[in-house]
Amino acid sequence: MLKPRSVLLASVCLLPALLAPSPNCAARAQEAPAAVPAGGVIQAINVSGNHRIDTSTIIAYMVVQVGDPFDPQRINQSLKTLYATGLFKSVNITRDGNNLDVDVAENPTVDQVLFSGNKTVEDKDAQAAISLKPRSVFTAEAAEADRQAILGLYAKKGYYNATVTPKIIELPDNRVNVVFNCTDGTQNDVSRITFIGNNHFSQGALKDVVSTRESAWWRFLSSADEYSSDRVEYDQYLLHKFYLHKGYADFQILSANANLSPDRKSFYLTYVLYEGPRYKISSITINSSIRTLSSKALRGLVPLSAGDWFDGDALQDGIDAVNKRALDLGYAFAQVNPQVQTDPDTKTLAITLNVINGPRVYIQRIDVTGNTRTEDKVIRRELTVAEGDAYNQTKIDDSTKHLKDLGFFKDEKLTTSPGSTPQQVVLNTHVTEQATGQFSLGGGYSTSLGALLNTGLSQNNFLGTGVNASVNGLIAQRGTQINIGVTDPYFLDRNLIAGTDIFRTVTNSYTSSGQSYSYSESTIGADVRLGYRFNDYVRQNFTYTISQRDIYDIPTASSSNIYIQNEAGKSTLSQVSQTLSFDYVDDDQHPTSGLLINLTTDVAGLGGSAKYVRLSPDIAYYIPFERLLGNKAWVLKLSATGGDLINIGGYNDKIEDRFFVGGDSLRGFADGGIGPYAEPQYNSSGTQTSSGGQIGGRHMWTASAEMHFPLPVSPDLGISGFAFVDAGSLWGANTIGTATLRDSKSPRMSAGAGVSWNTPFGLINLSLADPFKKERGDQTQQFRISFGTQF
Repeated sequence: MLKPRSVLLASVCLLPALLAPSPNCAARAQEAPAAVPAGGVIQAINVSGNHRIDTSTIIAYMVVQVGDPFDPQRINQSLKTLYATGLFKSVNITRDGNNLDVDVAENPTVDQVLFSGNKTVEDKDAQAAISLKPRSVFTAEAAEADRQAILGLYAKKGYYNATVTPKIIELPDNRVNVVFNCTDGTQNDVSRITFIGNNHFSQGALKDVVSTRESAWWRFLSSADEYSSDRVEYDQYLLHKFYLHKGYADFQILSANANLSPDRKSFYLTYVLYEGPRYKISSITINSSIRTLSSKALRGLVPLSAGDWFDGDALQDGIDAVNKRALDLGYAFAQVNPQVQTDPDTKTLAITLNVINGPRVYIQRIDVTGNTRTEDKVIRRELTVAEGDAYNQTKIDDSTKHLKDLGFFKDEKLTTSPGSTPQQVVLNTHVTEQATGQFSLGGGYSTSLGALLNTGLSQNNFLGTGVNASVNGLIAQRGTQINIGVTDPYFLDRNLIAGTDIFRTVTNSYTSSGQSYSYSESTIGADVRLGYRFNDYVRQNFTYTISQRDIYDIPTASSSNIYIQNEAGKSTLSQVSQTLSFDYVDDDQHPTSGLLINLTTDVAGLGGSAKYVRLSPDIAYYIPFERLLGNKAWVLKLSATGGDLINIGGYNDKIEDRFFVGGDSLRGFADGGIGPYAEPQYNSSGTQTSSGGQIGGRHMWTASAEMHFPLPVSPDLGISGFAFVDAGSLWGANTIGTATLRDSKSPRMSAGAGVSWNTPFGLINLSLADPFKKERGDQTQQFRISFGTQF
């Protein structure tokens, strides 16, 4: 923003009034030939009025020189040439005998360029868009061009009624400060989107396709309803992509108009469409000129067949797959050229893919640019290619994904340029840094923990080394947690993930009715982690944990469980764990397809009081139904988990060692609501001496089928639905004394539905389940809500 300073003898005036060229300058230029009579030879050229520009420079700009005849036309051309340099406000050429006198008034130079009143457009963006810079020559034309450039920045942000007024501040020595006074005005939203010519799809369906949204009160946290010419252009691409995906190969957008509403506060967008007929595929042929790839082998990469409806997305996927197969063999400039023949009578398409051969190309050098803070090695270690390797497009794409997954950069681009020979290329890796530090503060509610507040401070790229350091804390009605951790994803510059954590956790376990707590459990300790990546999909992690555990705050004997009473006190855990992971999902945050397997083994007994082996496998498989149902929100998730706790060395497992099933792991049942159940105990007089409750088990399994689907609301709300069937069982516990223990392997089952709302503050899940198969002593909980972070 503008920071005014006092300037001696400064005066302020409007730009057009002060520095516009004199209105008779052009006239004087035209009258110059009449003022300089012909005849004779120029013996000298005298220049006056110049203070900053050398006399020799001014004479060099002129068409006539010493020794030339006095030619009125050439003198007039010299006058125009001097004006065209932009260096002078006025130029006057006269003849004095055999001398030519040139009198000039120089344009001022720019000392500073300042901006005032601009809130929407930042100074750095405006500075980059204009041509006037410190020490440049000021002209009214340049100031006007810069004014238009700044207005263009406002227009891109949807502020079409913004105003920009350039002013100057005169300084000594023919210098000026240029000030652009800005008024942001109000933002223009899109109040109406209309489609004309859409016979096969409704207005609502097409509004869901484009990224621009009609303004609504609940979009106050979104910018999708702000008008942007760039977004309108992107929306045209989305419409083309949608119609080609649906088989309308002749689709065209005849016009896309944005008109201001009568009150000039919003825009009306109107798209005029030509849909054309829907086509089927009559044939698909691949012609390959690459010796090592047969057309037959490539045909299987294209997921379309004769008789299918034409699908532009599937065809592009096939072209990409064929192209990558060729590029994987080192043919960097291989091309797949599609040819489509349309038969309007039968409404069919004959598709031919021509694979053109190219020379083998190698990577001569890898250049990294744009990393002002991140060390070179942090970027280079994410690249799956090295200097001297054969060019491989699949590895280039993988490298781009790896850089994007880091989260360190706003943008990452891998491009090639010619090397020193035709068989070599230079791989240019350009990144744009972004802030990697984060402070988070949030809250919510979960059925397990009650109301909660979580906060965290993290730096994902500590000192540009790629090391992650974080401090996270959570305070809830039924528990607290704090964790301090450091992780180096390339320990010792090798393919090793190393880290350490210090943690403290307190959990207040409560009865199924939620009216009172039955005991509290605290854990304080530290761990050391080391992992190894076998490839992009398989990795193994090892963790050593040492901690002290405490069971305390147990109520009086009559209102507490005898098993809890028996296990009160402190214990120590010294445990080595390993997890072997197979991750083939398409998106770590929002998977829609693929397989995820985790195989975990815990071994306790290297010191400490706990001695056991615990096995915990889990698997999840995601199946997309977009091709069948036309919406990518349709996803089926099949998942299963297992667990087996084996005591060693005569150790008797404790409640903190065992598995618990219920809550999120088996909806329809309370947290830890199934499994071995200790019956209440009574003395001979009928007085209760011990309450009942679940105590956990050594063996468990769960399985779930969950279908996610879209709801008939705007996708911008982030609301989707899901239906599920859950099953599971938990068993295996030792009886204490004469206590009665119900321990059944029988499966429990539930079914239900729910709603997920992805808000800017976190994910909210609401579910309603019917536990239609249960055992005596199981604790049910049909309605469940989770909001925010959980343990």
